[in-house]
Amino acid sequence: MGPRTGRGMGPCGYGSGMGRGLGRFSGMPYTPTLTREEEAELLKEEAQELENELKAVKDRISRLAK
Repeated sequence: MGPRTGRGMGPCGYGSGMGRGLGRFSGMPYTPTLTREEEAELLKEEAQELENELKAVKDRISRLAK
């Protein structure tokens, strides 16, 4: 889906300590070229994905507690 859309698990974020598409790939720093509106939209999408993941974790905890 493009830069800054993942969870930092790929070569651009993993191990860099950033995890938000700001890591390094082949030793070159990632420099975003997004507009403010594009970045805001991507961050909203990431927030929704994180909320969905948190809900799934809480649902799993709830099922395990029964």
